[in-house]
Amino acid sequence: MTDKNNQTDTPPRSDDKSGKGNTPRPKFNVYWIYGIIGLAIIGTYFLNLGSGAEEITRQRFEKEMLQSHDVEKIIIVNKERVEVYIKPDKLASGKYKDQEGKGFAPMPKSGPQFFFMIGSVEVFEQQLLEAMRNFPDEEQISVTYETKRNFFGEMFGWLLPILLLVAVWLFIFRRMSAGSGGGAAGNIFNVGKSKARIFDKDSHVKIDFKDVAGLEEAKMEIKEIVDFLKNPSKYTELGGKIPKGALLVGPPGTGKTLLAKAVAGEANVPFFSISGSDFVEMFVGVGASRVRDLFKQAKEKAPCIVFIDEIDAVGRARGKNPNFGANDERENTLNQLLTEMDGFDTNTGVIILAATNRADVLDRALLRAGRFDRQIHVELPDLKERKEIFQVHLRPLKLHKNLDVDFLAKQTPGFSGADIANVCNEAALIAARGNKKSVGRQDFLDAVDRIIGGLEKKNKIITLEEKKTIAFHEAGHATVSWLLEHANPLVKVTIIPRGKALGAAWYLPEERQITTTEQLLDEMCSALGGRASEELNFDKISTGALNDLERVTKQAYAMVSYFGMSDKVGNLSFYDSTGQAEYSFNKPYSEKTAELIDDEVNRIIEEQYERAKKTLRENMDGLTQLANQLLEKEVIFSEDLEKIFGPRENHRTDLDGKPRSRRKSSTPSEKVEEAEPKLTKKEKEEETPRSKTA
Repeated sequence: MTDKNNQTDTPPRSDDKSGKGNTPRPKFNVYWIYGIIGLAIIGTYFLNLGSGAEEITRQRFEKEMLQSHDVEKIIIVNKERVEVYIKPDKLASGKYKDQEGKGFAPMPKSGPQFFFMIGSVEVFEQQLLEAMRNFPDEEQISVTYETKRNFFGEMFGWLLPILLLVAVWLFIFRRMSAGSGGGAAGNIFNVGKSKARIFDKDSHVKIDFKDVAGLEEAKMEIKEIVDFLKNPSKYTELGGKIPKGALLVGPPGTGKTLLAKAVAGEANVPFFSISGSDFVEMFVGVGASRVRDLFKQAKEKAPCIVFIDEIDAVGRARGKNPNFGANDERENTLNQLLTEMDGFDTNTGVIILAATNRADVLDRALLRAGRFDRQIHVELPDLKERKEIFQVHLRPLKLHKNLDVDFLAKQTPGFSGADIANVCNEAALIAARGNKKSVGRQDFLDAVDRIIGGLEKKNKIITLEEKKTIAFHEAGHATVSWLLEHANPLVKVTIIPRGKALGAAWYLPEERQITTTEQLLDEMCSALGGRASEELNFDKISTGALNDLERVTKQAYAMVSYFGMSDKVGNLSFYDSTGQAEYSFNKPYSEKTAELIDDEVNRIIEEQYERAKKTLRENMDGLTQLANQLLEKEVIFSEDLEKIFGPRENHRTDLDGKPRSRRKSSTPSEKVEEAEPKLTKKEKEEETPRSKTA
């Protein structure tokens, strides 16, 4: 037996066929041969590797060789190089034996054995005659002249720059091609080839519909397409035709791409995956060429599925982009896509799946039946679906035994699947940071706070006066929301800085599909309670109500101009759900109507502000008591408000502890974007109910 401690001291054998412990051998590259050849050429040219002659000085030539009568003859090559030939008997005597091993090649017996360079032939001849003045006639050395052309050196001189240019050109375009994808796009001549990834039986996707939690309606539509590909006779016997395409529409993070991956894993047919931006290129005509090549490959492998992610990158409605009058490459690509999907030459057996969160900007010709027969809406998950998503993402985590998944689902209204995955990951990181052995309930609550409100800033410098202002501001929000009938249920109030917020009041909004006028007005009044509390208690206002005012203003304009909730304006809506007026420079109403809308918005906001101040005046003692508790504890929960103001009649009792969701915060005067309030579920997709920062 071998000691385990000594196993690491023995390097693995290179001929071990088991494959264990072997270091991977470097892959052979043909460029290595090119490099070796280039180095050999350069070495031969510059280092004179092919000749054994040794370079000497002219003084050594005269003293050691010429005066000793060892020189047989001298040849002057190209008027600059003097080649010296030593007599054979002198070489055989061993006098020059020390010089035989100094060069890279052995000293040639026939010569030349030595050489040196001269600047002028005339000067050298005079010096040579002077040195041989006392030589007898039979010892006089003959001098001959030769002209030799170095064909290799001349060729190398003019060929080297060309080779360098070609090498640089190939390197640049190979890098360009490699950056835009491999495979067919391996060089510049294949730039028009499709860059779609192909998934088939050799590269099978391991994701299936079991990994997609929730989205039951969307999965039902997608499963039917997969079932059609697996068992087409079931539908064709009744005269049905295979759908041409399905468009997945929904907010970011709801699982559109995950559904496509599940289709690739479930369907036993080739699956082409490509992004809409892969069609767009700097070269004219490349996008259309790639569309043609993609569908050519798809036809060869039919029946198959082609998935185009973020199709709005190439499918934006024609004529509605800022490049007016330009020969738009994107429009040419869209025209080719329309033709390939349902043109004169109809594709059979090729199903198109596409995903986008900007369906309102897509071209109408792309959305018509025959191209995308189905639009599958992937909505934000409800309570039941959030529970299923949590169960998927909680599998790899080491959880506390008392963790309630239902409780987690209730804390995350408006969260998408990607948000829930982020919550689970953040909870695991927080638990690891605290050196815990399992992930518990408090870790998930802290993770939700971290994602919604940002990182807690314990070292933020806040003066006592600012802290008091923040406390009364948040107490105003909490008091008004607790006393109004339709305001969202309060979860907790805090004055601990988190992210950009200096304080926050957290709410759990009701998941409803429609909203009444009374509910909107109560929410506006609750949002204005912070500024009203500042004015009543300090007789001055601050910039902490920036987000509150921004949200209330947009909500009021939506009530008047979108939802028709103003008696003076009437049942009119100027909301454009189609996106047709995206680049329009004209308002859909007159200047007189604009003034009327402004007046109505100002009236609604002022009425709710006075209502908030009236509510706070009637409950000033409770407001002061709540603010003092905030200054003392920094965080208070709904139970503390219940002790001060009594129980709420409409407060839901199924929240299980201390749930937390939407917040209304008090921050400095940084501008934070906020979407317009929406009435229907489809419109509420564009704004998650948790992103209420001040």
